[in-house]
Amino acid sequence: MVSALVRSLVMAAAATLVAGAVHAQQFPSRPIKILVGYGAGGGTDTLARLYAQKLQEVLNTPVIVDNKPGAQELLAAIPVMNAPADGYTLWMGTGGALAQNPGVRRDLPYDILKNFTPVAMVSEAEAVLFVRSDVPVNSLPELIAYGKANPGKLNYGSGGIGSGNHLQMEYLSSATGASFAHIPYKSDVEVTRDIMGGNVDIGIIIAQFAVPLIKDGKVKPIAVTGSQRLKELPNLPTIQEAGGEALKGMGSYTFFGVMAPSGTPAPVVAQLNDAFNKVGAMPDVAQRMRDIVQQPVKATPGEFRQYLERELAKWREVGKRVKIGSS
Repeated sequence: MVSALVRSLVMAAAATLVAGAVHAQQFPSRPIKILVGYGAGGGTDTLARLYAQKLQEVLNTPVIVDNKPGAQELLAAIPVMNAPADGYTLWMGTGGALAQNPGVRRDLPYDILKNFTPVAMVSEAEAVLFVRSDVPVNSLPELIAYGKANPGKLNYGSGGIGSGNHLQMEYLSSATGASFAHIPYKSDVEVTRDIMGGNVDIGIIIAQFAVPLIKDGKVKPIAVTGSQRLKELPNLPTIQEAGGEALKGMGSYTFFGVMAPSGTPAPVVAQLNDAFNKVGAMPDVAQRMRDIVQQPVKATPGEFRQYLERELAKWREVGKRVKIGSS
């Protein structure tokens, strides 16, 4: 009887493996949809459409971008979380929804590592920390010193509570002891407008949009996120360089990654990962990404998962000091 039970278990396991292999061989047999939590024309949408166009060639099937803007990407995340785990419904998320908010909040309706399967890490993007031209600081050490000596006197604008620039500034403050007043806006465009209008002192926005402002002399750059200087601003130090030991763990401003529903078959995930990596390695795609000041990233699903685990751990530490929602 025991041997019969063992045989049945072995046969069931073999059937599962064969089914997964057959599914992978047949995949994809219909269009793939990539949900994006932002509107058409934005940075995430631009990236998703660039990849979708090339993925159609690699996978030989239509790849559709479906914009679901709002609620800090929840309108894109939730449908993917609840979709069939077959590889046909994906989410291209940003670091804010994949790591920062899951790290600092406890009221999100998803667990990024339990409810999703990491598929591919696409790119990293940096931001520039800058101040209004007449703010009396010219470097990151001066900004930190001013924020310590004059707590709350300088303000900074963000794209909203829980946005990337809000959490990055909270990280800087909590790591250094400097204090700045937070003014939440609905978008980085509004932040930039009010900095130039004299209503906001400090901003940190993605390099793609910050570099032209700096080159036009409209704002004063202080530092750039990440571990490497930007080729567009070679004389501007990184936050890690200028901020000393306290800010060495700040890392990149944001990243972009693709998630599938939890339980998506490993062969399907591997096939999708290979396709995304092939697209990122295409010279014209890599050049287009550099044009929008992004760095392509190649990683296996396992490597992407490890990256997410490190980011989550970092932001959970910040979450102990920053209260957002009911966290």
